[in-house]
Amino acid sequence: MKKYLLLIIITLLVTGCTNREDKLIVATEAAFAPYEYYSNGEIKGVDIDIMREVAKEMNKELKVKDVAFDSIIAEVKTHKSDVGAAGISFTEERAKQVDFSIPYIESKQVLVVKKNSSIRSPKDLKNIKVAVQLGTLADSTLTDEYPEVQIVREKKYMAAIQDLKDNKVQAVVMDYLPATRLIDNNLEILDEAVAIDAYSVIVDKGNSELLKTINRVIYRLKEEGKIDEYLLKHIGE
Repeated sequence: MKKYLLLIIITLLVTGCTNREDKLIVATEAAFAPYEYYSNGEIKGVDIDIMREVAKEMNKELKVKDVAFDSIIAEVKTHKSDVGAAGISFTEERAKQVDFSIPYIESKQVLVVKKNSSIRSPKDLKNIKVAVQLGTLADSTLTDEYPEVQIVREKKYMAAIQDLKDNKVQAVVMDYLPATRLIDNNLEILDEAVAIDAYSVIVDKGNSELLKTINRVIYRLKEEGKIDEYLLKHIGE
């Protein structure tokens, strides 16, 4: 009986390892269209398409985990996920904890305001409340470069936009493409960028083989024009 139980335990352990080894687990936050978002109960987006190509290159099944943006680095560092892909910008602080792939797209951080707003450029960001998503480039940019701004940090971009609609803040700073999906007839995106940056994929420190594969796939997709195709497709959706 003991031998039988031991055999079951060993089988379960081996099966569990095999299942994990056959999967590429990516941590994201599915509230950042067109990069990652829910459609008919499934997480889709530019980042997901890129990671699907990486998984295919590795002959693995892609598994996507939806977590809070500020938990993604911890997911990767503790090996709960292999990769983080959620429109993640390079910062020196983040680079101390994880390794970054080559950039796959440039991001433009913009101001979203109400159409009757007196705010017309980043120069007007003084002594007002501005909403951002916690832990994003917008958050760090306002923190470092706009000390007179009162920052309201939300877990989700939609919550930041709702703050603007409810007059809890006077502006939102966020990525341009997701902003185009969230504004309505009462809101507008200002032309002048608050910041320009690029997005990369993250892996745990020292995971050089996985990083090489990701970089190789990203380079190929950029050369083939596939990432632009992904953007157009998901903006259309």
